[in-house]
Order: sequence, then structure tokens, then C-alpha cells
Amino acid sequence: LTAPGAATPQTATITLRVAEARVEDIGHAIARLASADLVRVGARPGDVLKIAGRTVAVTRAELSESGEGGVIQIDGTARSNCGAGLQELVSVTRTDHAHAVSVRLSGLWVGPAPAVIAPERVLEDLVGVPVIAGCVVRVPTFAKAVNFQVVRTIPSGPVVIGPRTDIRVVEGEPSLVRAPAVSYEDIGGLEREVGRVREIVELPLKHSRIFERLGILPPKGVLLYGPPGTGKTLLARAVAAESRVHFIHLNGPEIMRKFYGESEAKLREVFEEAARHAPAILFIDEIDAVAPKRAEVTGEVEKRVVAQLLSLMDGFVSRGQVIVIGATNIPEVLDPALRRPGRFDREIEIGVPNTQARLQILKIHTRAMPLGPDVSLDEIAEHSHGFVGADLEALCQEVGMIALRRFLSTAPIGAPGTTTSMAAPFESDAVGSADLAALQVTRDDCLAGLKEVEPSATREFFIEKGTATFASLGGLDDVKRLLDAVVEHSHMRDDLYERVGLAPPRGILFVGPSGTGKTAMARALSGEKQIPLIAIDGPQLYSKWLGESEKALREVFKKARRAAPCILFFDTIDAVAPKFGGDQFGSDVYHRILSQLLREIDNLRDVKGVILLAATNRSERVEPALLRSGRFDYIVPFAKPDAADRTSIMRLCCRQVPMAPDVDIVELAARMDGLTGADVESLCKKATLLAIAEFQQGGRLAPFAVRRADFDAVLTSA
Repeated sequence: LTAPGAATPQTATITLRVAEARVEDIGHAIARLASADLVRVGARPGDVLKIAGRTVAVTRAELSESGEGGVIQIDGTARSNCGAGLQELVSVTRTDHAHAVSVRLSGLWVGPAPAVIAPERVLEDLVGVPVIAGCVVRVPTFAKAVNFQVVRTIPSGPVVIGPRTDIRVVEGEPSLVRAPAVSYEDIGGLEREVGRVREIVELPLKHSRIFERLGILPPKGVLLYGPPGTGKTLLARAVAAESRVHFIHLNGPEIMRKFYGESEAKLREVFEEAARHAPAILFIDEIDAVAPKRAEVTGEVEKRVVAQLLSLMDGFVSRGQVIVIGATNIPEVLDPALRRPGRFDREIEIGVPNTQARLQILKIHTRAMPLGPDVSLDEIAEHSHGFVGADLEALCQEVGMIALRRFLSTAPIGAPGTTTSMAAPFESDAVGSADLAALQVTRDDCLAGLKEVEPSATREFFIEKGTATFASLGGLDDVKRLLDAVVEHSHMRDDLYERVGLAPPRGILFVGPSGTGKTAMARALSGEKQIPLIAIDGPQLYSKWLGESEKALREVFKKARRAAPCILFFDTIDAVAPKFGGDQFGSDVYHRILSQLLREIDNLRDVKGVILLAATNRSERVEPALLRSGRFDYIVPFAKPDAADRTSIMRLCCRQVPMAPDVDIVELAARMDGLTGADVESLCKKATLLAIAEFQQGGRLAPFAVRRADFDAVLTSA
């Protein structure tokens, strides 16, 4: 606020274009302007601004970090209050204000009221927020934000809520249109997709004359596809809310009826409702249930419904006034006639978010969460590969529950001197306000939540979050250096390859005898680079049904692309890709799977972040076409360890085992010539078990330790 006695800048009215707010500003009634625009309007940071669109809103002025002139950044609630959408023009004026003595609020929710929100909690969240009678304010809670409408204020006019303001929630029907339940700020990591959908949906609804001038027809529909939980339905709701048009949400299975002709009639009824309320958005969720491929379905009802949907989408008279948005997670099952231009003009993929997108989503879901100083959302985003938006929301809920359990196990419950029962935490007002104020979510809570929540993108396959590293694997120093260089430079720094016009290496094949550390190296690489590992055993892909094996292989690569960056590891690759011309039983199945595998590997060339690893102990049986450059660029041999490597392996295996003074690891390793790493590890375990058995039988008086005699006994019997 302006300091007493300071010179008041001259007030002016300027016109600015509306832009999205920063995530940190949502719900705080903040408007960010460039410094030049603040000077033009005669305001300083902290002053109250009046924003006029179709209606009027009041916000607090702050400096924009981008410094872009002619733009005002406000959140969805402020946009609703002033009656303006994104990219629309509003008038901005600095306005005088008073300190609020009393504010009366009315809840804006449909159905049962949310959990009781104490007035002091509402006041705590609204201190410093400017309001005016009729506007909507957003109060964050632990689970979600709750909207209230300001019914009246004392004094009237623009006021700023302070710590002494008397706030009460009153009964009564609000007179203003409710604020949108979903805004663009509630969607994280989908800036490009939001821009494309807005271009298709909002331009025909708001600027139809531009299409007439260009002599083109506006888009009629858009198909959103992607894995479950990525935000397809949320995006459609946000577009409808921000566009301020009639929105009809239809779930695909709701169309189907048991009586003849009812399904088609229901579909016609929905389209007629959209036409009556034009401009409107008709959102069909799970559209694959309504429009499957007619050539593959046997029921006549499904075929008639598909035909009815096609005719309705062709029969729009006012093309730009009703937009159809479809959503599905299996676009390949849709009828091809539905996907042609003129029906669904655009298909937009809503994919698995990358690290930066996950960070934005986490910021949205933790807006109302009391995070401790040791919590780094960047760290959580880095460790949540394969998580979609719904997974991240579930992660935040799980983290909150973990913090709640920790808090209830340590917080004092009940008054001093009273008996605490098991039911005490579930009784109302059992926990004091001072204890609640001290409740915070810690880093340990977040790490525990990551172990509990499984990512959707890789749920159908075994995925490991590597804990082993190169340091936990003995020997193989040359292999470690090669893998570190290949993965670091080709996948972590792929910009270098783009600069010189080269495609980074795609595949790495481990070859060598059993027990030399091929599978262990794949897991160690995952832990070293902190990249999830999707492990596929060759035999698990086979099915007795025709075409199912190839389908399973396609799904494996599809999931890997969604979970990128990741390591896709095929163990015993010789079972998947044997040589052509072999005499093995069912050779046609092998040939089909091999052809599918070659195709999928070739399609990885344009995919960033998928590291293909494979291992075999019978390289002579692997199809040569798989070994050429461009598929497996590096063939890494794993030989039996030499004396130095065996020594390193023994030191790692015995690092926690007490050894007697007569044990010489170097000498023992030299006696194990010809053994593999797995053999060395097995001998160390057997010697330790033998020492434990003798110690338990009371055959020793000295403290427990593994002696040279134990190793000699094991080596003699090997």
C-alpha cells in the first residue's frame, strides 16, 4: 500500500490485453503489469486496480517478471469477476480503497456443503486481498479451492481485507454468475495443447467473420487422445469455462440403450440441445464406446449409433457455433470415418508429462499444502517418471495422508490431564489450532509417497526404480565407462548430436556367458542415471493366440515411449529374435515377432529418451538383421572377470561380513580363475553360511568371523 505522505501518482485509464497468471498468484487477486504500464496507470506495486471488462473486478498491482508491455496477468477468478477472457482487452484504472471492517460471504458450491470452514481460516487466506461487493474470492483448502461471493462490505466500495476484518459466511443464493470451477491455471504442463485447442474452439466462436473473409470453414471438432489421467476431460472443461459458452458433458456409455432406436434418439437429443444453446461445446468422453470400428463390431446397435453420430456431425447448419470435442485413450479403435477432416478436423495428443510439466502440475496441487523448507518440488518431479497428472494428484493426496498419520502419532490430543483414546483423533476439535499451524509436509513424506503411488504409464509392466549404482557392481570398469559415455552424451546431451546432424545411438546389446553381470549392469545403469527400468523377459511376450504376441510387443514399446526417459531392457533377447530359417517349433510366430521387433526399433529413431538395452548369452542365435548399425549400435562383450575384477567383486560381497585375519581376498580371488561374477558371489555366500552354521553350533569361542578354512572348504567342494 502507498505510504502515508507519499506523492500520489496521477491516475489514468489504460487498455491492456489479458494473459494467464503465474501459478503462485492464483487465488490472491494479483494483477501483474510491466513497470511502464504501472507508470502509465499511475500505480505502484501494492496499489489496488479496478479492471473493467463486461463487469468490474479489483486486484492488487504487482510487477510482471516478463516485462512484456500491454499485458495484464490475472487468474481465472479475476477474469470471471471482470467478465473477460484470455487475449481480450480490459480497461485498467488505479482506484482508492478503504480497509474492510466487515465482509459477508456466500458459498458458491453445488450439492452438499464442503467440510466446515472456520471464519478465522477464511480470514487467514484472504488477508491483503482487495474485494468489492458481488465479486468472487477463492479460498484454498487442503483438498481443493472453495469459491465464495462477496455479498456486502463495510464500508462499501473497494476494500482490502485485513487481520482485524470481521468475516462471516451467510446463507442465501448468490446473485452473480458462479466463477468457473476450472480455469487454464488449473492445467499444468499443457501450454502447447491448450493453445491448439483454444485456436480450434475459441476462434470460430468469437471471430467467425475472419473465417468468412478467408473463405474457409471453421473447424467442427477436435479429438483429444492419450493415456488415462493426462487431463483430457479437465482441458475440455477449462476451455468451456473460459470461453463462457454452454457446455454439455456426455459420457460415451451413457448413450447406449436396450430398446431399439433409443440410443440414436438420445444422441439426436444431445445434439439438438447443443444447437438450441449455441454457441456451445459438446464434449463426448470415452467416445470409443460410441464409435468403434463398424467392421469389427458384431452388434447392430453399435453400427447404427456410429452411423447416427457421423450424420449428426455432418449435419450442422451453424458450423462454428457448436464444437464437438471427443476424448479417448484408445484412438486406434475408433471408426475411420469419424477421424476424417470435416468431422474431427484436428487430433491432439495429450501425452505423459515431462519433468518440467510435472513440476508445473505439482505446483498446482501443492498450492494449499504447507510444505516444509526441505521439500523440493524439482526433486519430486525428477523422481516421478511416468506419472500423469492424475498420478501426481494422487501422489499429493498420499503425501498429505502420510503427513497426517505422522502428525496424529506425535501431536498432543485432548486437554492436559485427560485420557486419550483411540477415537480421539477422529473427534471434532481434538487438535488445537497451534498444533495445526505447526503441521508441515516434509521431504521424507514426499519420498514415502513416491514409493506408494505407482505411475499409470508403466503400470502394466514391471518397472524398477534402480537403487544399485556402478559402485555396487564389482569389476567391468571398461563397460561402465562405455555406458556412461554413450548414455550421458547421446541421451542426456542429445543437443550435441542435433548440432552436428547425427542421430544418437539407439541400442546397446550385452553379450557374454551367464553370470557375468549383464542384467545387474542394466539395473546399475538405471540407478546411476536415475532413469526407470522397464524389464521385459523374452518368453513372457508369447501367446497362443494369433497376433497377440505382436500386439504385446507393440504395447511394450508404446508404454516405453510414454514413460520416456526410461530404459527398455530385453533379457534373453535370443528368445524374441532368433535367426530366420531355424527349425524351431512354431517358427511362423518367431518370424512375426521378429518382424514386429525390427519395426518397433526402427520407429525409435525419432523418439527421445528411450534407451534400448538387450542381453543374451547366445549371440550366435540372434538374428543378424537385429545386430546391424541403427538398431543395436553397440555390442558390449561381458567376459569372465580377471583376478582384479574378482578381487573387486569379493570386496563388495564381503564388505559387511567380519573377516578373520588369515583371510587374504587377493589370494582367494586368484584361486577362482575361470569363475563368473555370479560364481564368486555364490562362493562368498556359501563361506559365510558355513561360518554361521559353525558359530551357531558352538564350535567357536572367538567372536564371529569368516575364516580362511571356510573359503577353503567351499572352494574344495566347488
